[in-house]
Amino acid sequence: MTSKSDEGNTKPRITPATLLAGFAILIACQLVGETLVSAGRLLAPSFVFPGPVAGMLLLLAFLGWRRHLPVGLDAMATGLIGILSLLFVPSAVGIVQYGGLVLEWGPPLLLALVVSTLLTLLVTVGTYLALARFSNGEKP
Repeated sequence: MTSKSDEGNTKPRITPATLLAGFAILIACQLVGETLVSAGRLLAPSFVFPGPVAGMLLLLAFLGWRRHLPVGLDAMATGLIGILSLLFVPSAVGIVQYGGLVLEWGPPLLLALVVSTLLTLLVTVGTYLALARFSNGEKP
């Protein structure tokens, strides 16, 4: 299921079936994640966790178990990343449509954005430093 390209290098052949298989893996992981979170809410109504994040964790476990990236999943993920900017269109329309609210609540939102970004950077640096120390003091 490979096609020869120039110089004898082989590349996996991407077919509609492989793309569909990659998309099915993504959707199945999200569905199972949503189902697990919904079941968790039935057992503990105060349980709060995003289903898509649970699905991403399941995808991570799946990829760790497989030890390699399926061709269809790689192709589908590459394609989705290529059109990722389209996901910002609805939020931009919402900002234009609710411009008055954005102006009214803009300063507190901006403050929350700046503070959360700084906290994220501090936690990221702290995690990096802790892991660098943990890994026998090797510096990257």
